[in-house]
Amino acid sequence: MLYDLFKWLEENYQIPGAGLWDYITFRAGVGVIISLIITMLLGGRIIRFLKRLQIGETVRDLGLEGQKEKEGTPTMGGVIIIVAIIIPCLLVADLENIYILMMLLATTWMGIVGFADDYIKVFRKNKEGLSRKFKILGQVVLGLIVALTMLMSDEVVVRMPEVEAERLDLEVVKTIEKSSEKDETAVYAFVKTTLTNVPFLKGNRFDYKQLLWFLGDNAEKWVWIIFVPIVIFIVTAVSNAANLTDGLDGLATGVSAIIGATLGILAYVSGNIIAANYLGIMYLPGSGELVIFSACFLGACIGFLWYNAHPAEIFMGDTGSLTLGGIIAALAILIRKELLIPMLCGIFLMENLSVVLQVAYFKYTKKKFGEGRRIFKMSPLHHHYQKKGMSEPKIVTRFWIVGILLAVLTILTLKIR
Repeated sequence: MLYDLFKWLEENYQIPGAGLWDYITFRAGVGVIISLIITMLLGGRIIRFLKRLQIGETVRDLGLEGQKEKEGTPTMGGVIIIVAIIIPCLLVADLENIYILMMLLATTWMGIVGFADDYIKVFRKNKEGLSRKFKILGQVVLGLIVALTMLMSDEVVVRMPEVEAERLDLEVVKTIEKSSEKDETAVYAFVKTTLTNVPFLKGNRFDYKQLLWFLGDNAEKWVWIIFVPIVIFIVTAVSNAANLTDGLDGLATGVSAIIGATLGILAYVSGNIIAANYLGIMYLPGSGELVIFSACFLGACIGFLWYNAHPAEIFMGDTGSLTLGGIIAALAILIRKELLIPMLCGIFLMENLSVVLQVAYFKYTKKKFGEGRRIFKMSPLHHHYQKKGMSEPKIVTRFWIVGILLAVLTILTLKIR
C-alpha cells in the first residue's frame, strides 16, 4: 500500500525521498521496524485479553524442572506473529508480486490451521486439538498450491541465456535482448523449470526431471508426478518439526528468526542479477521482493521474543509454530533452496529425528526384549537436556548458537561447489 502510494507520488509529483521506496533494502528495513512496533505494542494487549478470557496453557506433568510454573500462561500468541508479518508486508511490499502473494497465502493458510488446532484445545478443552488427518491435510494443501504455482505460473521463472535454455530443452515464457561491452547482443530466456540449487556440486544445479531419466524426452511432461509430492513432503516435515521444537521459552521463535534472516540473504542474492551471476546461482526475477517478507518475518519473531523469552509471558501455540514451519518451507522452495533445509533447519531436523528414533527404538526393543528402551532420556531433544539437569535458558541459548553456526555454513555453500 505504502509502496504503491510512494511510487505514484514519485511518478506524478517527484516528491523528494519517494524514490527510496524503489529500493528493496530500504523497504525491508521499514518492514522490520513496523513488525517490531506491532509485536511490542500489540503483544501486551493480547496477553491481557487472553488472561481475561482465561486462555492458559494446560501443562501435563512430565517431571521437568519449572514445568508447573508455566501452568496458566496464555497461549495462541502466534496470532501476534501472524499479524506482525502480514500488516508490514501489505504496507511495504509489492502486492502484485507472485512471490509475495504466495507467502501471504502460506502465512494465512497455516495460521488458520494452527488457530483451529489451538481453538479446539483451549475452548473445547480437547487436549488432542485438531484431528491429525485434518492438520496434515492443511499442510498438504499448502504444499500442493506452492508446487502447482511453481509449475504453472508464468511469473515464477528462471532467467538464463537462451542457448542454455535450448540446450536443456526448457519451456521458454519470453526472451529479451541485452547489450553490454562484453556481449554486443545477448539473448536471455525466462523459463519455467523444476531446476533447483544444490550445494557442493559443480554447476550448483539439479533438475527434478533427472529423477525420471528413464522416461527420456517425456520426463519434462511427467516431472510433476515427483515434484509435487516432494514439495508436499517438505512443507509437512518442516511445519511439524517447527511444532515439535516449540517446547521451551523462546526456542522455536529464536531458531526461526535465524532461519528467516538466512533465507532473506538467499532471497536477496537469488533476486539480484549481479549477485546471482557472481555466485553462479540461478537468477529468479522478482524473487528479491521476498527479502521484504523475510524482514517482516524476522521482525515478528524478534518482537515476539520480547514476551516469549524466559520466563515466557505468552506461548505461540500451534497457531505460531505450524505457521513458522510452513513459512520457512514455502520460502525455501520458492527461492529454490529447499535442498539446503536439512542444514539450515538442522535444529528442527534433530528435534524431529529424536522423536522418530525414540519411538522406533522403543517399539523395536519392546518387541525384541519385552521391555521398551530409550535412546534419549526424553524426546524431543530439548527435553533430553532438561532431564540431564541443564537449565532452560542455557539449552535455548546453545540451540540458538548451533542455529547460527548452521546458518553461516548454509550461506557458505553458495561458494562451495
